[in-house]
Amino acid sequence: MAKTKERNLALKFRREGKSIKDIARKIRVSKGTVSLWCRDVFLSESQIVKLREKMIKGGYEGRLKGARMQYEQRLEREKEFREHGLKKIGRLSERDFLIAGTALYWGEGQKKGREVRVSNSDPELIRFIINWFKKIWGVTSDRLTAFIIINKVHKRRLKKVEGYWVKVTNIPKKQFTKTTLINAKNRKNYSNFSDHYGTLTVRIRKPVLLHHQIIGSIKGLNRKIKNI
Repeated sequence: MAKTKERNLALKFRREGKSIKDIARKIRVSKGTVSLWCRDVFLSESQIVKLREKMIKGGYEGRLKGARMQYEQRLEREKEFREHGLKKIGRLSERDFLIAGTALYWGEGQKKGREVRVSNSDPELIRFIINWFKKIWGVTSDRLTAFIIINKVHKRRLKKVEGYWVKVTNIPKKQFTKTTLINAKNRKNYSNFSDHYGTLTVRIRKPVLLHHQIIGSIKGLNRKIKNI
């Protein structure tokens, strides 16, 4: 009979408690064939338990491997998108920087009154806007002030929080006003409690002229957009 040797091996391995999948791989036949050959082989309770444990472990390891592959693929895509973004943006001119900062201030900055200030929790955005104030509008470091708003549950971390924003902004601590602690009605449970630094507001001293200049830029940008 064809494949008698393989069939006998399949029966032997099955009686030893091996899985249909493993047997099929060992003797190089289909799982359906092995299942048919071994349909009359009954496994002991201990063999069944071991097969179940192996299946569970294999499924867990498979999920870990799949998750790792997805993670690596995501990192690769992010790298490709960053490189594509850098290539597409290219080299920024001063005019490009003016427009980018104007759009950012339009969305995040104070437009009413005569104040010039921006509030955000993103350190990169804060660095960007400070750089914009200095390079586009000639704001000197001594005109920059800042203050922090954070939930009072972080009261014991204030020194670390304040040090963090001093480092991010490069604004001397003496130019920071007193940190505001808010008492949220519903206490938020931060998953990243120790990495939360609240919201920073950057303000400009003697802001009136700069306020008019920035608002003028926003209106000019808006008019140009309408003409596209």
